[in-house]
Amino acid sequence: MPVEGEALRHLGFLTIGLFDEGDPGAGHESTLRIIELGERLGFDSAWVRHRHLQFGISSPVAVLAAASQRTTRIQLGTAVTPLGWENPLRLAEDLATVDVLSGGRLNPGLSVGRPRDYDEVKGALYPDSAEQEDFGYERVARLLAHVRGEPVTGWSGTEGFEEYSDRVQPHSPGLGSRLWYGGGSLGSARWAGEHRMNLLISSVVKAEESEDFAEIQRDLVRTFRAHHPDGERARVSQGLVVIPTDSATPEQRAKYADYVERRTPRTTTPQGPARLFFARDLLGTSEEIAEQLHAHAGFREVDEVAFALPFTFDHEDYVQILTDIATHLGPRLGWQPQP
Repeated sequence: MPVEGEALRHLGFLTIGLFDEGDPGAGHESTLRIIELGERLGFDSAWVRHRHLQFGISSPVAVLAAASQRTTRIQLGTAVTPLGWENPLRLAEDLATVDVLSGGRLNPGLSVGRPRDYDEVKGALYPDSAEQEDFGYERVARLLAHVRGEPVTGWSGTEGFEEYSDRVQPHSPGLGSRLWYGGGSLGSARWAGEHRMNLLISSVVKAEESEDFAEIQRDLVRTFRAHHPDGERARVSQGLVVIPTDSATPEQRAKYADYVERRTPRTTTPQGPARLFFARDLLGTSEEIAEQLHAHAGFREVDEVAFALPFTFDHEDYVQILTDIATHLGPRLGWQPQP
């Protein structure tokens, strides 16, 4: 584990892919350029968020298909796709197709639960079955089965001039081992482990047994691995917002400090009936951030991270932050860029 003196093995980043409603192409192009930059800087993975009815990426499968044709090595993931908006069979086809196009680099991150503001969208999303839809773990179990090649029908063969398969096509054999669950509760961590998934832990968790954010992340990792067949070797990626300032301009440092100051109050105590607990953003030089991470109980449990880029910054800010992560922060955590 990456305590001080030991190596961080896998370094990734996460972006929301914001765009202007009047010119969405520019924002999507910016996201693709950021992913290309990540590959040049040696990052191991690039992840995109999934947003519906907002001005962020609503179709990460399409964006990552484009990214797969503009990169050759970097892993491409979603963090995360809410399955309440998806048909698991159709999504399995899309994911397998992009995995084939990328040469086996896709890492789909998934979550379950009722879509946000469901009463407002259910008429458009599920006009005939809104009250019958199952938004629990069974929905992701269906996707797992489809991606892993289990039959979806009881028949295969030839009908006329058409040939039919009884499983999702194309089938990408390695994709089933690269499915991640975005878990913020002990129950979801346990379920993901029992179903042989990988685990994404983010900057939002549920305060169930503790009000120390780092301890909550640590317990999620330990619960997951205790229930995973691979035990301590089961893959976990930690997500936090980190903003290194090594090469930032004075104007950028002022912008970043204001951003963190506005977001900090929500990190002091669990929020709402669900007791959601938000991590503090880590702002400072790479040396300062590395010191905080080495003392972080959640970070000390993992050797993979996907640091989140702040939501509302400009393209040049993301270039500076990613460059500092790759050239200053990563090496201080023992990471080495990919060639």
